Amino acid sequence: MAKPGVLDSDPVMMVKKTIELKKKELKRLVKSILDDDDFSIEIIDQAKEALCVIKDLKMRKSSSSSSSLCLKLQKNVTCPDEFKCPLSKELMRDPVIVASGQTYDRPFIQKWLSAGNRTCPSTQHVLSHTVLTPNHLIRQMIEQWSKKQGIELSNNFSYGDEEGITEADRDHFLCLLKKMSSGISDQKAAAKELRLLTKKHPCFRLLFCDFVDAIPRLLKPICGHGSDSFSSIHPDLQEDVITILLNISIHDNNKKLVAETPMVIPILMKALRSGTTETRSNAAAALFTLSALDSNKELIGKSGALKPLIDLLEEGHPLAMKDVASAIFTLCVMQENKSRAVKDGAVRVIVRKIKDRLHIDELLAILALLSSHRRAIQDIGDLGAVPSLLSIIRESSCERNKENCVAILQTLCLYDRSKLKDIKEEENNHRTISELAQNGTSRAKRKASGILERLNRVVNITHTA
Repeated sequence: MAKPGVLDSDPVMMVKKTIELKKKELKRLVKSILDDDDFSIEIIDQAKEALCVIKDLKMRKSSSSSSSLCLKLQKNVTCPDEFKCPLSKELMRDPVIVASGQTYDRPFIQKWLSAGNRTCPSTQHVLSHTVLTPNHLIRQMIEQWSKKQGIELSNNFSYGDEEGITEADRDHFLCLLKKMSSGISDQKAAAKELRLLTKKHPCFRLLFCDFVDAIPRLLKPICGHGSDSFSSIHPDLQEDVITILLNISIHDNNKKLVAETPMVIPILMKALRSGTTETRSNAAAALFTLSALDSNKELIGKSGALKPLIDLLEEGHPLAMKDVASAIFTLCVMQENKSRAVKDGAVRVIVRKIKDRLHIDELLAILALLSSHRRAIQDIGDLGAVPSLLSIIRESSCERNKENCVAILQTLCLYDRSKLKDIKEEENNHRTISELAQNGTSRAKRKASGILERLNRVVNITHTA
């Protein structure tokens, strides 16, 4: 018989018990969503948070069994792998969740993001946003374990002074901003240096928050140009200034300030229309980064930025495609922006590129997101997308793409029964939907089964008639 408290002090058992509790909570939340047509947004958020916690704990549990790396703490206690930051390999003091669902120690993932990275270090997936959400559950587990081990966790643990800006740094920063109002050679030299400083030194990004006129002074060399004349600005200067905007937008504390500076979004829109290829790509990346905040999503959408993003998507510059697609996807998480994107012709552009098998992964994700909009699903049907979606399911090895295709098809069949003829023909020739209903992911199986049930109902009604 186990001694009292032994299981509680075992981190592996703690993780296992926590996963079970979260699974029960998730089951309850999902049941509420499925059973109640009037479920609230809060329930979806709670379900997403529960999924993120379960995913993170499962990945930590599996990685800890194969990892041989041991971290020695005071008193020669070995830290459980479940409580280590994947970046620092040390006990986490301030665990936070990123968009991929992974948990990291805040200072280390913040340093990763501040360096300009927009992927999850563990999964390498592009992050849909850079907001860091405190992982209270893991933090509580670490605190309980540390207390039992006699380890005191300092709330003021220092990982390096990211804001350690000297007076010399401030003076140099102000000097560079002053040069942005000088001649073209000074402007180019100052912009080049500010671009380098804001890329390599996060503290210089924070300086833009400290001076109320810093961003307007930065943008002065490229302001006052109409959309037609933006391309007349020296290519190096426009590229450097837009890239500086991207760099300072990466820092979470700057996102609101940057987006709400009146000239920023209009300039980014001009850059999307008339800049060099790299300038346009970085302008799209800046909008993607800024749209991590819901208030910024609304502001960017109302400003009309989706139209130039969609136009750039249609042009199809390989260098810009991922940034453009990421920006459109993140903005369209907001319902009002879905309507704007559909009105601006997003569906037509996306369907055409999907038919040409271009950038399938990113574009299917956007199309699946837009398919909850009534006019979008009508456009998808009118543009003859069904055969392409079916062939992707049949030929693709990517489970995520299959999920998105079948989700779009299910919604399409709900609104337009005539599309069931295409499904029936596909079933007769290839049994594509039946195959997915048997061997797809759980989400794909559910969507495919829904299509088959609807198809069978229509066939039965026809036979009865």
